[in-house]
Amino acid sequence: MCLSLIWLFLALVPHGTRLDVHDAVRALEHRYHGAGTLKAAFYERYSDGNGGISAESGTVYFSRPGRMRWEYQSPQEKLFLVDGANAWFYVPADHTASRAKMKESADWRTPLALLAGKADLSQFCRKIEIVGPGSPGDEPFSSGDTLLRCIPRESRSGPGATFPYVLLETDAEARLARVVIREPGNVETEFRFGNWEENVPVPEVKFHFQPPPGVAIVDEESLAGTIH
Repeated sequence: MCLSLIWLFLALVPHGTRLDVHDAVRALEHRYHGAGTLKAAFYERYSDGNGGISAESGTVYFSRPGRMRWEYQSPQEKLFLVDGANAWFYVPADHTASRAKMKESADWRTPLALLAGKADLSQFCRKIEIVGPGSPGDEPFSSGDTLLRCIPRESRSGPGATFPYVLLETDAEARLARVVIREPGNVETEFRFGNWEENVPVPEVKFHFQPPPGVAIVDEESLAGTIH
């Protein structure tokens, strides 16, 4: 189905009508399939399962092929960057940068690089379903949005790197509005996205990490959990 037909289909769906799961997935994939670059504002909320909650915000950039840059701006500057080969995590205040090969990185953000790649959710999810009304704890943040439950494929990084499931919420225009990662022990990471921009000029340098003078590089097998 071509992109123009997708938008026509979405426009004709009555308000409040739920899409078939295949239509919802196809619409999300096609939404970003033709975008060379993407930019959005994000808000992160992390719960450690024991009552501890933290919140951060910033700007995220995506660029083909499969690159992304998460600039944390509040309350502390951080950087999470995928350059197509490596995943980097850098906190200026620590004077240390961590590096892991993309295929070894268990950080859930790495698969989201598909937004600037083939945009194929099947690469990350072995099963996808639409969350119906009345599912306890799994409701769309905004009325009228579509909520997808993704069961991730087993990570090559080994046990403990696999999440029980991920929620993907899309708005009426099939833009990614929210991602929720549910982990054992009631640990939860939620991201909300807004102000999506497509095919905006993004300097190439943004997707290459150049360690500042005096910053030590630490190679790790996985960056999982270091972002919190």
